[in-house]
Amino acid sequence: MKYGIVQFTSDRGLPPAVAAKAAEGAGFHSFWVPEHTHIPVKREAAHPGTGTEELPDDRYLRTLDPWVALSMVAAVTSRIRLATAVALPVEHDPITLAKTIATLDHLSGGRVTLGAGYGWNIDELTHHGVPKAKRRTVLREYLEAMQQLWSQEEAEYHGDHVDFGPSWAWPKPVQQPRPPVLVGAGGTEKTFTWIARSADGWITTPTEGEIDDKVALLKRIWKEAGREGDPQVVALAGKPDPDTLARWEDLGVTEALFGFPEKGEEWVQEYFHRLAGKLGVG
Repeated sequence: MKYGIVQFTSDRGLPPAVAAKAAEGAGFHSFWVPEHTHIPVKREAAHPGTGTEELPDDRYLRTLDPWVALSMVAAVTSRIRLATAVALPVEHDPITLAKTIATLDHLSGGRVTLGAGYGWNIDELTHHGVPKAKRRTVLREYLEAMQQLWSQEEAEYHGDHVDFGPSWAWPKPVQQPRPPVLVGAGGTEKTFTWIARSADGWITTPTEGEIDDKVALLKRIWKEAGREGDPQVVALAGKPDPDTLARWEDLGVTEALFGFPEKGEEWVQEYFHRLAGKLGVG
């Protein structure tokens, strides 16, 4: 099992490039950032953590663009994977987003992992013109269309929400036919059936709780769908509890992610090295 760092980015926090460089120096495998383009002031959607319109953290209002942030990370690192937990692809034009992700993967030497979400904030999606009842379908079409652009010399795609004729698009990602695509969503049969059809693995949510039965369900659905190997499973961890981490590894969790407090650069560097020591990283 590998270990990564996730940063809840904001315009007043430690720059992601600084945090990621420190994480790479401590031996961590990956660095993950989230996405919200904006937060509507008036919302009907309840936050999955609070159960109400109240947000648990004002960084939701201040989140940095993930692809700009990860491009800065790529420029100062050489090994650590560049990942999103999670990005919201349906809030973009799929052709231009495909170009952005392909460019980052090309320039970073094939280090991108696309963690994608359906989007819990229905009001945010509505501002982007995404019908709330169709968000899973829109995401599926976006991923299929982007893979065509990433992998085909002449790409085309014809769906209900994405439609374009034969087109050229370079650069292609280093990783073919696409960078790994993981879905961050509640661990339900519906989610896992979607993943088995359209993605490469699952990212747990902060409110997931015990995941033993859910990982087993995902693997069963994966096999029944005829997928080879095992799905990737990325679990959000709190404290580095040895018993929990050992159980996760036995379950087939491929990576555990750890957050960190908003502190200064020196404190964060020391924290990453202490955490790496506890985990046996490096």
